[in-house]
Amino acid sequence: MLDQALFFLAKRFVAGHTIDEAIPKVQALNQGGMTATLDVLGEHVQQATDAEQAVQSYLQTLDSIHKARLQSNVSLKLTQMGLDINREFCYSNLVRICQKAAECENTVRIDMEGSKYTERTLALFLDLFRDYKNVGIVIQAYLHRSRQDLERLIQIGARVRLCKGAYREPAEVAIQEMTEIRRNYRELAEMLLERGNYPALATHDDSLISWVKDYAKAHQICQERFEFQMLYGVRAGTQRGLVREGYNMRVYVPFGSHWLPYYYRRLRERKENVYFVLRNLFRG
Repeated sequence: MLDQALFFLAKRFVAGHTIDEAIPKVQALNQGGMTATLDVLGEHVQQATDAEQAVQSYLQTLDSIHKARLQSNVSLKLTQMGLDINREFCYSNLVRICQKAAECENTVRIDMEGSKYTERTLALFLDLFRDYKNVGIVIQAYLHRSRQDLERLIQIGARVRLCKGAYREPAEVAIQEMTEIRRNYRELAEMLLERGNYPALATHDDSLISWVKDYAKAHQICQERFEFQMLYGVRAGTQRGLVREGYNMRVYVPFGSHWLPYYYRRLRERKENVYFVLRNLFRG
C-alpha cells in the first residue's frame, strides 16, 4: 500500500513518458519566464544496448528542443550512459551528446550520483571539458570533499549546479545534520557567487533562497550572474515569485518511461526524500 502511494505521489513530478508529452510543459514554463532542464529518466544500465537507447533519447530530445525553440538544456547521469559497463564507452556516448548539443547551440549538465561515483564522474567531466565547454557538472553540498572539488571547477571556469545532495551517505563521506549541510551550502554558494561561471543554485529551502538573495544584494552581484533551480512540480508559486522579482529561474523537468523505478529508489533510499515530497505537495 505504501509503495502504491509513493508511486502515485511521484507522478506529480514527471512531465510525461515521451519528449512530445514534455514539450508543452516546457513551453508553459518558458511562457512564464523560466528556462528548463530536460532529463530523460534512467540510471545504472548494465547493457550497451540500453545505454545506446538512452543516447538516442537524448539526441532526439536535443533535436526536439531545437525544433520547438525551447529555452531548455539537458541533464544526464553517467550510469545511464554506461559508466558501469566501460569508461571509454561512456565517454564516447557523452561526446556524441555534447557534439549534438553544440550543433543545436545548447548545453549538457552531468548529474551527480551516489558518492561511489563522485571521483569517476568528476574525472570524466574534466576530461570531457577540455574539448567541450558546453558541458557542466553538479556539486553536492553535503559531501566533505565538495569544497576542494568546487575550487578546482571554479579555477577552470566550469559551470556548476550546487545542490544539497539526496543520497544516503555514511558520516565519513557526508555531513549528516541539516544545519551543517545548510552552512556548507552557504559557504560553497558564496564561492560560486563571487568567482563562479554563472552558477546554478538548486534549492527549495526558503532559508537558503533568502540567504542567496541577501548575499547577492549585499555584495552587488547582479541577478543575471546566477540562476535558481527547482524541480518540476515543486513550489511553482515560489518559482513564479522569483521570476517576478527578476531572478533567473530554471526548472528541472524529468520525463521518460523509467520514472517508476527511478522515483521508487529515490523515495525509498532516504527518509528525507519522502518528507520532501510530502512537505511540498501543497506548498506554493
